[in-house]
Amino acid sequence: MKLSTTVAILAYAVSQSQAFSDSSPFILFSTAKLPPPPATAQLQTSTQVLETAKSLLAACPTRRYILVSQPNLHAADLGADRDDDDCRMPNLCRAVRGMDRAHSWSVAEVIGQVSGKPLGEYITSACGDKVVVERVELAHLPAISEGGEKRREEVLGDNDHELGKLLDMLDGEDYTVMMFSDPNEFKAYEPEFAGPVHIDMKRWAEDAEAVGNKKSNSTDNRPLFEKYQFFTPGIFMSFIVLAVLLSILGVGLKALASLEVSYGAFEKEMGPAAQKKQM
Repeated sequence: MKLSTTVAILAYAVSQSQAFSDSSPFILFSTAKLPPPPATAQLQTSTQVLETAKSLLAACPTRRYILVSQPNLHAADLGADRDDDDCRMPNLCRAVRGMDRAHSWSVAEVIGQVSGKPLGEYITSACGDKVVVERVELAHLPAISEGGEKRREEVLGDNDHELGKLLDMLDGEDYTVMMFSDPNEFKAYEPEFAGPVHIDMKRWAEDAEAVGNKKSNSTDNRPLFEKYQFFTPGIFMSFIVLAVLLSILGVGLKALASLEVSYGAFEKEMGPAAQKKQM
């Protein structure tokens, strides 16, 4: 009985750890005051998160909305208290820390996929007739690679730098930013608003891909010895060993050349002593 209970507990723990490993954070902060969220639990499903986000956006609190997707993002990347020392995206953590609870809402562990497309479509349908939205921007940051912690920190740092530049551009405006982990690329859609509303769709992923293709097609005009490494440590070690062997060979040849043997040493003895030996 005890064995079966232990096995059941271990199976439940494994399933829970697997669920947390597949989770991702969701962050929403705004310059406008938001209504109290209906759910504040830090472990929610993607359906619950979407419903809560829609309820917070129902009143169309701002004129500009930024939907940021960061694939493979984990709650540990943002730190326990979003402190700059623990957070790998300090610009994001600094922006969220600057908002009080009435202006921000976040969930540390979201089970399931949260996509920006339904959020953008909801803003379009809910705020279209109110003519209060200036821009709805979809920003897809490059995915975080799994090539080790160092590489992960580098990608997060670069993405946070791009996000920081966007937040600097928003300074002085009213805006709402939502960040989530969407593994799929955004598919462009054309929102329709009633009235003179300007919609700006940004595709950071496409810009990054275009820059990468431009770099790959460019010609490298560096000198030959700067482009390639001809004198490697292995070649240097081979030269040292070759010098030692050649020195040994030189000493041996010199020793053989210094041998002196008289010509008489190879002549056949013809005297009485040689005849006695033959007898």
